[in-house]
Amino acid sequence: MTSGGDFPHHAPRDVETVLILDFGSQYAQLIARRVREAGAFSLLVAPDTPVEKLRAHDPSGIILSGGPSSINEEGSPRCDERLFELGVPVLGICYGMQLGCHLLGCNVEAAEAREYGRSRLTVQCTQGLLANIPHETAVWMSHGDQVSGLSQEFETLASTPTCPHAAVKHRSLPFHGIQFHPEVTHTPHGVDILRNFLYEVCGCKGTWRMSDFLEAACEQVREQVGKDRVICGLSGGVDSSVVAALLSKAIGDQLTCIFVDNGLLRKKERDLVESTFRDHFDIDLRVVDASNEFLSDLEGVTDPQEKRRLIGHRFIDVFKASSDEVAAEGRGEARFLAQGTLYPDVIESGHGHAGQAANIKLHHNVGGLPEDLGFELIEPLRDLFKDEVRALGEVLGLPSQIVWRHPFPGPGLAVRVLGEITREKLDVIRECDEILLEEIVARNLYRSTDQVFAVLLPVQSVGVMGDGRTYESVVAVRAVETSDFMTADWARIPHDVLANISSRMINEVAGVNRVVYDISSKPPATIEWE
Repeated sequence: MTSGGDFPHHAPRDVETVLILDFGSQYAQLIARRVREAGAFSLLVAPDTPVEKLRAHDPSGIILSGGPSSINEEGSPRCDERLFELGVPVLGICYGMQLGCHLLGCNVEAAEAREYGRSRLTVQCTQGLLANIPHETAVWMSHGDQVSGLSQEFETLASTPTCPHAAVKHRSLPFHGIQFHPEVTHTPHGVDILRNFLYEVCGCKGTWRMSDFLEAACEQVREQVGKDRVICGLSGGVDSSVVAALLSKAIGDQLTCIFVDNGLLRKKERDLVESTFRDHFDIDLRVVDASNEFLSDLEGVTDPQEKRRLIGHRFIDVFKASSDEVAAEGRGEARFLAQGTLYPDVIESGHGHAGQAANIKLHHNVGGLPEDLGFELIEPLRDLFKDEVRALGEVLGLPSQIVWRHPFPGPGLAVRVLGEITREKLDVIRECDEILLEEIVARNLYRSTDQVFAVLLPVQSVGVMGDGRTYESVVAVRAVETSDFMTADWARIPHDVLANISSRMINEVAGVNRVVYDISSKPPATIEWE
C-alpha cells in the first residue's frame, strides 16, 4: 500500500505555512495547534530535515521545538546548520532556543538546578516578539540547561530570577529564542507571544481558513484520483463522514462507501449508519456483515496491539473483497482507499515524520496493514486535528448530529472490552454504553463533553445483591473534555448523574455489580484504555 507521496502534506496555495522542527517535545503538537488557531498553517517536520526540503514548503516562519535532550550530549538531535541561510524568521523554544544560540556562537551549560514549573518573567523589550506583553508575567519553565553567555550578536529581551537570558534575539539574523513554553496554558500570555512571532516577526496576515483547505483538498483528490474509483470506509463517525462528504464533493459518483459490521459496534449502530447516510448522502453505500469473521479472528486474543492488528487485516480484506464485487458489477476497479486518518493518529503512531515521535499505539488506519493490497491510500484529513475536522464538516454542510458526534475507535468495542473478546462481554458493554449515553444526553452533557464511553474490565469483584453475594464484572466510565484529542482532562460529571449511571448499569445489566469513574488525564493516560 502506498500513501500517495506527500499528499496532502503541504499547505493550500497562498496559505502561510509555519514549519515546526520537532525535537521530541511533549508539547510539539500544542505548538502546531496554537499556530493554526492564530491563522497560519503548521506542519511538524523531522528536526534534521535538509534546508532544501524546508525551502520547498516556502515557509513564512520556522519554530524549533523543545525536547528532553541536552545540547551538550553526544548524539543529541540537531537541525541542518544551514537553517539560517534561508533568511526565514526562526523561533527557538527551550531546547530549540539552546540549539539556535549554540549554532550562533553562544554558550549553553547545565543550570544550577533543573527548573520545572511557573516562573516570573521580567520583560525588558516590549517590541517585536514581546510586544504588548506585561512588564512582569508568569511563564512555564521545563529545562535543565540554559544559555549561560550571549555573544555580542545577541541581545536579551527578558529574564527570570534564575534565567538571565529567558528571551533573546539575534541582532542581524531573524532568530528569536525563549527558554519557557508559550504554547501551554500555564503561560498566560504565551498565545500572544506566538501571535507576535507570526504577525510582528514573520509578517503573516492570517490567511489559514478551512474553506481554503477544502478547496485545496478537493483539487488534490481530483489530481490524485483522475477517473478511477475510490473506496471509502464509512463508520458513521465524524472522521469518516467528513471524508465521505469531501470525496463526494470532489469526485461525485466515482466514490463507493462501504460500511463493515464487524460485530464490535455499539447497540443499533448499523441501523443508525444506514438510515443516516442513505438520507443525507447520494452515494453508492454498501453494507457488509463480517461479524463472524472478526469475532473468530479475535477468539482468545488479549493483547490490545494484536487486537488492532487482526482487526486491521480483516478490515482491509473485507474491503478488498467488496471492491472486487464493485469492479465485477462494471463500476470500474477501485485503485484508491480513503481513510479518516487525523494528525494525532499520524503523530502517535510515529508516521508523521522522521523525528522523535513515539509509537504510542497502533491505529488500524495508520499501521499494521498488509503492504500488498493493491490500493493507494487517500487520507485528506491527515493534517487536521479533531476540532478542525468538525469545522470542515460544517463547511461541507453536514448535519450537526454527525459533525458533533463523539469519536468511536476503529477497532470498536474490541478496545473497550479489556482482555479476551466474547459475544457475552460485548452484549454487556453495549447495554452499559447505551445507558451511559442516555444519561449524558438526558442531562444535556453530550456537547460539553468530547468523548464518553464505558469499558468492561477483565476483573471481577465481590458484591451483595439481595441476600446473596455476587462475583461479577466491573465497568469503568470514561468522560473527557478536549479540543484536539492530543491532550484531555477528565470531565467533572455531576455526582447525581454518575449515581444514576451506576445504579442503572448495576440494576439493568446482568453480570455487572460495580461501576468506577476514570479521573485520569491525557497525558499521562491515553483516552482509550487499550
